[in-house]
Amino acid sequence: MDQTLGKDYKLCSQKVIKEIFDDKKVVKQFPYVLNYKITTVPSDKPFQLVFAAPKRIFRKAHDRNRIKRLTRETVRKNKLILEDFLKERKIQVALFLVYTNKEEMAYEVLLKKTEQLFQKLIVLLTEELKTN
Repeated sequence: MDQTLGKDYKLCSQKVIKEIFDDKKVVKQFPYVLNYKITTVPSDKPFQLVFAAPKRIFRKAHDRNRIKRLTRETVRKNKLILEDFLKERKIQVALFLVYTNKEEMAYEVLLKKTEQLFQKLIVLLTEELKTN
């Protein structure tokens, strides 16, 4: 039960990030908006992701960094839900996670929201894989 979220999970490819937004597949679970694309990622991990906190909402860098740090921790705690699903089906996904709330939420709430977000993503991916 590996709960680390190391460098292998970080999505750095500008080409893949652009493809995520061109594809326009979105999952929303307040306070998150998750853009995703089924693709092959440069790592052997089942998914890679980017965390974002908008500068127009969080003007100060330390606020954006704190939000991203909290979000990264909640994903680290809940990643096994998504990772097991993707490994079973032998697919890879690129994710772009945006925090959209105007203020910071409690860690426990974010933990539950992240779990719900991953459950929604799994449902959508299942439907998408059935149609293909």
